Amino acid sequence: MAVRHRLIRVSPSAVWAVLADGSRYAEWVVGTSRSRPVHGQWPQRDAAIRYEVRLGPAQLVNETVVRHCEEGVRLELEAHAGALGTARIAIELRPWGEYCLVIVDEHPLRGAGGRLHNVGFEVLIQLRHRAMLARLARLCESEARDSRDAAQREPVMSAVSRGDGAGAYSA
Repeated sequence: MAVRHRLIRVSPSAVWAVLADGSRYAEWVVGTSRSRPVHGQWPQRDAAIRYEVRLGPAQLVNETVVRHCEEGVRLELEAHAGALGTARIAIELRPWGEYCLVIVDEHPLRGAGGRLHNVGFEVLIQLRHRAMLARLARLCESEARDSRDAAQREPVMSAVSRGDGAGAYSA
């Protein structure tokens, strides 16, 4: 079983906001491009998204289905990878002080992935998870930073605009 974790320097709710948007799946899941909803309301149980996986000139279309969801805490997915079979991917969010500890646990369920699963395959999954969690962290932390910066740039109404004659706007 490939289990990996990463501390992301935002709140669990900020991480959940990204995970709960199925159209953003390809932004943080390594190897995917262009995700879109297929049915259901992501991330509710049995909702599914479809996405592309590019391998050089080849393009595969895969699907991921939500099998279990505890809003803001846990998301369990079943990834269907064609001939490779299916895998269970559980993502858990734990508050860690003011930040979020994200734990990813993946293992094959059916198909060739399960039959071929060995120590070497486990290493590849670990490398993929490391990259995936790094992408998720960059995405979440960048959005939090952008939100803070935007809030600091908003003009603050001064006393004159309230009618007491002290000035216009200050930034």
